Amino acid sequence: MTPRIAVLLDENTSSGATRYEAHKGYFQGLREAGAAPFGLPYFAEMVEGVVADFDGLLSVGGRFAYPPAWYRDGETSFAPVSPRLEVEQALMSGFLAAGKPVLGICAGMQMLACLHGAKLTADVKTLGAVLDHDRRDHLHEITLTPGSRLAALVGSPTLSVNSFHREAVADLGPDLRATAHAADGVIEAVEVEGHPFALGLQWHQELFAGTDHPGNRLFSGFAEACRR
Repeated sequence: MTPRIAVLLDENTSSGATRYEAHKGYFQGLREAGAAPFGLPYFAEMVEGVVADFDGLLSVGGRFAYPPAWYRDGETSFAPVSPRLEVEQALMSGFLAAGKPVLGICAGMQMLACLHGAKLTADVKTLGAVLDHDRRDHLHEITLTPGSRLAALVGSPTLSVNSFHREAVADLGPDLRATAHAADGVIEAVEVEGHPFALGLQWHQELFAGTDHPGNRLFSGFAEACRR
């Protein structure tokens, strides 16, 4: 069976929000894993049908503001508001409730975490002496949590990943497990305990699509979970 995976698109929030967009690596990574990816717009009336008809959800990166209550006390987002928020929240909640696989990347990880009680920081620099996490050309090492689904899929205790995000998960919720950290302690991945497959990555694995990067095994593991 070829699993059909819904890919929630991003939008160009920094230049007028006039276009949907997503890096081709999301689609390439899923296709190479044997899945059939389909891009989704922000139409709330589509949510119920998508949850029923698709086998999994991939929520992509992006920069937009979450509700103030999702941030630590005294913090608010520097990012613009987006209609993506309402549709993504409904989609992800629907897939999770149905027990269907969810993979969140960057903003998608933050959505997954906040739906399970996590709190964000609007600026990762508030977490202390941290790396520069907002550099597209920067690679850094992360350490995977032994015994996690992430570590089992990747098959390596460490990964070299990219890093470009301003916001970050600061406090975990009760059903979340941090499954990777940067050397500075910043959370780089989470998974929802008790769910068949609900993983979030802070880095952009799609940029490694088409290479032999071991993190691409996450696309394969996600596609395999969507076949069940």
